[in-house]
Amino acid sequence: MLKYKILLILFVISLLASAMLAFMPSDTVCNIEDTCNSVQLSKQAETFGIKNCHYGIIIFLFLTALTFSEIKNPKKFKRFVIDTGVILGAIISIYFIYTMIFVLNSYCQYCLAVDVSMILGFLTLLIYHRRNKTWLKEH
Repeated sequence: MLKYKILLILFVISLLASAMLAFMPSDTVCNIEDTCNSVQLSKQAETFGIKNCHYGIIIFLFLTALTFSEIKNPKKFKRFVIDTGVILGAIISIYFIYTMIFVLNSYCQYCLAVDVSMILGFLTLLIYHRRNKTWLKEH
């Protein structure tokens, strides 16, 4: 259960960072001279015409609720969905970090908070499953 408590904390951090980007004025969240603003105004800040932070709110709200439910009432299917979400999130986060470094040459501290949280979540899964060798048994 410690694994899911750690993931819950990481999901809440990601949810808060996504909400700040979505609902606070960009000049409040990011200084005009700050590289964060250039990331938020770039075309890479959207996917299919929707801001990535809006996707983040939906995804992290879902993962937070599901993880909380898993802590209270564990089920194999919930674990599978959470673990899959973390793995996909880590892959997407690596892509976003690559984009910030090599395409935009700019950094958004809130985006990095989300990306690092997802990578830490993946490392948590990796450590847990490696230590307990439960990956194949759980799914």
